[in-house]
Amino acid sequence: MNVVDSSGWLEYFADGPNADFFAPAIEDVSSLIVPTISLYEVFKRVLQQRGEGEALQAIAVMMEGRVVELTAEIALEAARLSVERRLPMADSVMLATARAYDAVLWTQDADFEGMEGVRYVAKKR
Repeated sequence: MNVVDSSGWLEYFADGPNADFFAPAIEDVSSLIVPTISLYEVFKRVLQQRGEGEALQAIAVMMEGRVVELTAEIALEAARLSVERRLPMADSVMLATARAYDAVLWTQDADFEGMEGVRYVAKKR
């Protein structure tokens, strides 16, 4: 199973330098877990930059995976991870969701570099 963080989705949709890194996880929709917070973050950013039509198209692609809600259990685990690892809220929710589903978290967010269960690639400019 795979969880792609929001920066990975945005990189993929923009065909950025790391898009090929995220493509295998995103395109394997049968193994793709999509936290609802990812829908929020990606929709917001694409809406700001490209408009509602493209934002809705991005969400349609994301919803091909298994969209999962933020449960009480995941929220509490995310809070624990946030305190332990000094992660921002969204990052801790991504990691807690990945762990709840025994999934690999794919990211280019340096906060995750070296963490177990994470596939990290440095963001290219």
